[in-house]
Amino acid sequence: MKSPNDFFGSAPEVHTWAPGRVNLLGEHTDYNDGYMLPIATPQRTDVMADRSGDGRFHIYSSTLDETVEFDADEPAPPGFARYMEGCIRLLQQRGVQIPPLKMYVRSNLALGSGLSSSAALEVATLRALRTMLKAELDGVTLAQIAQQAEIQYAGVNCGIMDQMASSLADTQHMLFLDARTLDARLLPLPAGAEIIVIDSGVPRKLAASKYNERRAECEAAAGMLGVQALRDVARLADVEKLPSPIRERARHVVSENLRVLEAADGGSAVSAERFGELMNESHASLRDDYQVSIPELDELTEVLRKQPGVFGARLTGAGFGGACVALCKAGSAAGTGEMVVNRFNAAGGQARLLIPAPQQ
Repeated sequence: MKSPNDFFGSAPEVHTWAPGRVNLLGEHTDYNDGYMLPIATPQRTDVMADRSGDGRFHIYSSTLDETVEFDADEPAPPGFARYMEGCIRLLQQRGVQIPPLKMYVRSNLALGSGLSSSAALEVATLRALRTMLKAELDGVTLAQIAQQAEIQYAGVNCGIMDQMASSLADTQHMLFLDARTLDARLLPLPAGAEIIVIDSGVPRKLAASKYNERRAECEAAAGMLGVQALRDVARLADVEKLPSPIRERARHVVSENLRVLEAADGGSAVSAERFGELMNESHASLRDDYQVSIPELDELTEVLRKQPGVFGARLTGAGFGGACVALCKAGSAAGTGEMVVNRFNAAGGQARLLIPAPQQ
């Protein structure tokens, strides 16, 4: 593995970073113009950049110990560099002059865990380009470009939540997001509570999952109901006339939006106990109606719910693997998280505690 000094030969011109995200409520709602409550992770992705001087792009990932090189007028090969190339090309389309660069990527975000390592890579890349080239990009615009990089260059028809959270969120507050208007505001966590995040050990490959199928089912439901998006359905009863499985997909999205609005409208007045109940309801909906959970996530969240001081638990991210998140009594996250991981792994699992980050 190369160090930055090995790669650049001296200190790089810029060094930026962006966090991953954990979604507390509002799963699979962003591409339905809905509402979400993510929070930034302490884990992050760093991108360092300098001019290459030889007419080619050179991108190195210390996480993968992999170097990718391509000419200024040719596409990057498949893999992590496509996300970064997408950011470069989309800025070029906006008139930003980008010279060939050397770029170094370092991340402690677990790949495939559902903490949105791809969005962190995109946002960190765009921050590096913004700093180096003095491009005028606010946080929302930066997130929009990052989203399009993932859609157009990585082939994942994603919503806007991950990029908005990586661009705007912090580790101390929930970020209430409206996917249609892109309005965003920071809200406190429920009083006396903190979060636990556990990676199930089952990697999630979003582009290869049924994500795009679920999105198409939601679009079909909106069309049958005569609305622009499922966000415009205010009553759960309205989806019951739809055929299965479109009905179940729509029921999840509509109920999930209602859960987020209850939690966000109450702000700090929503108790940790009620927030936990909303999380539990969300997981059941993702498992039964949206069908994106897996046995490992069901088991982990069930074990978490049985622990003293845990208010609620759910899968986080797109599903089909990845991580779960729990809300627990402040001061108990580390001990509870370690105990649950040990119990799960004693039965043959491969889970690991992500938040709070274990002491090194």
